Amino acid sequence: MPTPWPSADGGSHKEGCLPRPHIDGGPAHEPPQDRRGLGRPPPPQPSFSSIPLDNDIKISLYRHQTSRLDPGVSQQAERLMSITESRIADPSLAAWGRKEIEIAESEMPGLMATRAEYGAQQPLKGARIAGSLHMTIQTAVLIETLKALGADVRWASCNIYSTQDHAAAAIAAAGTPVFARKGETLTEYWDYTHKIFEWADGGTPNMILDDGGDATLLIHLGARAEKDPSLLANPDSEEAECLFAAIKARLAEQPGWYSKVLANIQGVTEETTTGVHRLYEMERAGTLPFPAINVNDSVTKSKFDNKYGCRESLVDGIRRATDVMMAGKVAVVAGFGDVGKGSADSLRNAGCRVLVTEIDPICALQAAMEGYEVVTMEQAAPRGDIFVTATGNVDVITLDHMRAMKDRAIVCNIGHFDNEIQIAALKNLTWNNIKPQVDEVIFPDGHRIILLAEGRLVNLGCATGHPSFVMSASFTNQTLAQIELFANNADGKYENKVYTLPKHLDEKVAALHLAKLGVTLSVLSERQASYIGVDVAGPFKADAYRY
Repeated sequence: MPTPWPSADGGSHKEGCLPRPHIDGGPAHEPPQDRRGLGRPPPPQPSFSSIPLDNDIKISLYRHQTSRLDPGVSQQAERLMSITESRIADPSLAAWGRKEIEIAESEMPGLMATRAEYGAQQPLKGARIAGSLHMTIQTAVLIETLKALGADVRWASCNIYSTQDHAAAAIAAAGTPVFARKGETLTEYWDYTHKIFEWADGGTPNMILDDGGDATLLIHLGARAEKDPSLLANPDSEEAECLFAAIKARLAEQPGWYSKVLANIQGVTEETTTGVHRLYEMERAGTLPFPAINVNDSVTKSKFDNKYGCRESLVDGIRRATDVMMAGKVAVVAGFGDVGKGSADSLRNAGCRVLVTEIDPICALQAAMEGYEVVTMEQAAPRGDIFVTATGNVDVITLDHMRAMKDRAIVCNIGHFDNEIQIAALKNLTWNNIKPQVDEVIFPDGHRIILLAEGRLVNLGCATGHPSFVMSASFTNQTLAQIELFANNADGKYENKVYTLPKHLDEKVAALHLAKLGVTLSVLSERQASYIGVDVAGPFKADAYRY
């Protein structure tokens, strides 16, 4: 059976279900723990005594009588219920997280302007949003924006390594249930993803906010498996094995649960290329169960987050992981789409000599005319010091490529899934863990590679991802998309298809970020606007325009 999701945006964000060799001073091929999480104690959870609330609130919570409390006490009770329900690493990190959130807010003008514009209207009142997106400081600002507009939210990360534990603690302490911690097992990952669909009152969400499509996949595949269990019969990877096991367990415990959840979903907004590919595949197959907005292809997402975000965060991740001197090194970037362009810029700006591999003649020509040498991976493998995959495909760096690499070549991925690099082919080799998310993989001939984040997102696994400012543009698009699907679809204008936000909203998102950079726009005269056939206030470009 084919894998139930396309490998659309690079390597995986999740831990393998089965153990793999990961050696740190012990006998070869003996993993330090079961990678499914078996036998490992759960992360410590706060008790009532660890939360600074008075006894009346604790007693009221115990008796489930919070509705009788005055508003101030009810808010504290909600926070306590949230943090005791949440699955986070350390609730004591909340104060640190709150300080960083406040700094991030000053760098996220789009989200803050959206709160100011729509807060009084409460366009998301009644929305129950199941969020699956990297639980970072920037995402915390997004969550609090959604709540400021009236939404009820539950959140999990879409990546086992991307959570910033202090961000998760701050959001849980503020009253939003969070199921995320850095270094989840895959079993925990799918358990946490289930939890964002389970409201404390027994209800379910009516909206999904997704990054990579896992939340959508879980509900869609689970509902299909209720009718056809054979869909779960033949997992073709460790990841699929764990997903299928989680769905089978839920089907046994709560028959019909997935269909119940699916029936209540009004729509999904999808953040990244990987998830968008999944949605378009479902649309082509006629199986898309609800309307979807493709946030990724908003210009103010793909041309900014994907390019300028990667331009800053890629080298940051590599440096934090390895302390390597970048200048003078030969770096190889696989793929020259928006992510690849930003990655190549990042490495060149750090002083690397950059090689690019491509299959698309247009992208290859762009790379060549930017001054990059375009080669095949076979040609690049023995030359490169640093390898970065950004293709949205599988098996881009193979075992044979890694055999041909220099000793201690650095190998990493800035796509969404880990199958851009043949990680599974390395599992029988000797692994020497250097520090979290940095491993040496030793080949039989004695040469080794340095593998970052086990082939998952290097900028989030080994650093903190993109800067707040560029994420403000992406997340403002997400917020507007949630409003559009939830509040502006009463007449059913959105069918079960994939849509993009209109051009005027794309331009609005950009405009909200100009003042922070000191930008002053020129204004068309009526004659100028008439001459080029646009309104003075825009939109200024046709939908087909390629920025």
